[in-house]
Amino acid sequence: MGMEIIKDKGSTVAVLSGEIDHHNAKQLRAELDRYIITAQPPELTIDLTGITFMDSSGIGLIMGRSKLIKECGGKLEVRSPQPYIRRVLKLAGIERLVKIK
Repeated sequence: MGMEIIKDKGSTVAVLSGEIDHHNAKQLRAELDRYIITAQPPELTIDLTGITFMDSSGIGLIMGRSKLIKECGGKLEVRSPQPYIRRVLKLAGIERLVKIK
């Protein structure tokens, strides 16, 4: 599991790669939370292009970061999930919380 934070022209993108499962979601949550609390970006995009597998831990990850960034006055967006991950996110109702591009 990897994560890179990219800032470009006022927008912030967290580019994730690898798998999101119960083994690595805790570390990823901690890193994202630390960034959100410290930087308080007005908008954060989580780019899932490089995610090859995601279980329910990924859904929890997105839901929790959505809540945290809203509490900090920002908004969250999810970008480029693989087709099967997009279906899982829609079935879980994530699109009611965050925009999925």
